[in-house]
Amino acid sequence: MTGSPDPGDASDRPGPRDLADPPEDVTVERATPDDRLDVLRILDAAMLETDAATVDDRTAAGDVLVARSTRTGGVVGALVAVRPDSDRLHVDAVAVRRARRGRGIGSALVAAAVRRAERDADPAAVTAAFDPDLAGLYADLGFELDRGDDARRTDRVRGQRQVGTASEGGDRGSGERRR
Repeated sequence: MTGSPDPGDASDRPGPRDLADPPEDVTVERATPDDRLDVLRILDAAMLETDAATVDDRTAAGDVLVARSTRTGGVVGALVAVRPDSDRLHVDAVAVRRARRGRGIGSALVAAAVRRAERDADPAAVTAAFDPDLAGLYADLGFELDRGDDARRTDRVRGQRQVGTASEGGDRGSGERRR
């Protein structure tokens, strides 16, 4: 996916053009109903908790993204976003095939979700809840991280990235949910 114009806010957080692009051998695009089984398999292999009905619903809404190999055409990563509120796009799940991890595909999927939210009139933020191991990925994409006030609960980190029009500027956060 291509970047959208930078927000007018001159913050030190990455703007839409600073977001991760996919590796050269991968494209990121909206999922189609034909991608359903691949998306479900990738999420299941990563032990992510997203049901088939959610994937179907969000695919129809354009909120499921896939990373596709340019060589084989196969799906190598997937992101499912939901809209719990009209002003928020929440990354419900993001996963990459084990053999393709560590190459920037997950970052490119989250970045594409942020870009999608930037183009959408409704969301003001992208949110996510994720494993602490992924805090660097989300921080690098401009998410504000919140580990919560309860020191005993360290299994999830929440992130938010504000988004807005060119006149508003801002960041958003996104989230993913694991089993």
